[in-house]
Amino acid sequence: MIQRDLHGRVAYLLATDILRGDYTPESTLPREAELMERFRVSRTVLREALRTLTSKGLVESRPKVGTRVRPRHAWNLLDADLLDWYSQVAPPLAFALKLQEMREMVEPYAAELAARTHTDETLAALAHAHAAMVTARNVDEWVRADLRFHLGILAACSNELLMPLGPVIERTLEAQLLLNAKRAEVFNVSLAEHSAVFHAIRARHPLEARAAMAGLLGMTRKRIEQ
Repeated sequence: MIQRDLHGRVAYLLATDILRGDYTPESTLPREAELMERFRVSRTVLREALRTLTSKGLVESRPKVGTRVRPRHAWNLLDADLLDWYSQVAPPLAFALKLQEMREMVEPYAAELAARTHTDETLAALAHAHAAMVTARNVDEWVRADLRFHLGILAACSNELLMPLGPVIERTLEAQLLLNAKRAEVFNVSLAEHSAVFHAIRARHPLEARAAMAGLLGMTRKRIEQ
């Protein structure tokens, strides 16, 4: 994660201020001197942090105007860091439902593609994740395996435009999976639904895989809405 170094920490703090709404779109950030004093950093560190936020679409700098927060539609929320930071400050239920909507649009079709196009290698990785879910003894083991399972489906779909989505949503998805597992009556309550997805993919039954994933995500939505 970016915030491990000094300029990254400043970028993280400023980004979460913006994402939380402390600085609204089209507003101007405080002057450099004020920000340097607030964060107790040099101008070099501050400017490096602002360059990071510029690259993520959050701000833009203009001569004689300063650093301005860009409109929300310009924010690159499919940046792994930005998505993770946004998940920390957005209203929890609203964010969970937005992530769920994205999963419902992508994952059923990804499961269908995986059933059509998986290789021996990607199927083996998916099988390993599924086996780890079957033998999971606690929530943490379950969530790690569950995450590998869903990322494995994206990898197995053989679509170069979908595959990179996994690393982007990995941290955020892991947090959602953990929350869902803790809300369930037992952490592995959805094992049968995951198994249905896996067996359909392994058997190369695309429509069954798609329907099974849609059913699994339907359970997830109900748990979120509860």
